[in-house]
Formats: sequence, C-alpha cells, structure tokens
Amino acid sequence: QVQLVESGGGLVQPGGSLRLSCAASGFTFSSVTMRWYRQAPGKERELVATITSGGTTNYADSVKGRFTMSRDNAKKTVSLQMNSLKPEDTAMYYCSAYVEIMNYWGKGTLVTVSS
Repeated sequence: QVQLVESGGGLVQPGGSLRLSCAASGFTFSSVTMRWYRQAPGKERELVATITSGGTTNYADSVKGRFTMSRDNAKKTVSLQMNSLKPEDTAMYYCSAYVEIMNYWGKGTLVTVSS
C-alpha cells in the first residue's frame, strides 16, 4: 500500500534552516508528482511546493526563494530544504502523492520557528 513518511521537523530560530524528507513506498515513485503542504494552527492546509516526475518545481509565493524541493527517484524520497525560516513558517508539514485517483498523505512533521 502507499506509504509516505515525513521526517526532519523540529524547533529552529528565525533565520535558521531545516531539511524535511519524505520517504515513499507502494507506488511507482518516479512517475508521480509529489507535493509538500503545510497547515498552521487555526488555518487551512496550503500547498507549499510541487515537483513533477520530470523534476520541474513550483512554489508558493510565500516561500519562493527560501525553500527548495528536490527528489531522488533511486531512494524514493523527496526533500524540502527550508532556509531563512520565519515564525510564520511554523506549521505541520505534509508530503502528498496523487496515485491512481487517490490523494495520499503522510502523518506530517512539525516545524516550529521561534526564538
């Protein structure tokens, strides 16, 4: 079955960096567009970054220039390098994959940006 497992969250000071990872299994990873979403307390889930099977990336305006998404098809992982973190980046971050008409989610990893 499809599984997505996020890791790498934690507490970081403003201006700091974190690298999130998502390990995928149960589907043909190299063929699937992958996405990172986040949900802050009391807010709706928002799309942060997308990477297609061909490696094309897109970012939300709020993270453009600070976050970089990448994929390693051999390891079946996607990563989200987050630099210049701000308090407003505090959220639960989720990895997502749309596989055979269903959208799958991991359980998330918590990122807290605070001094």
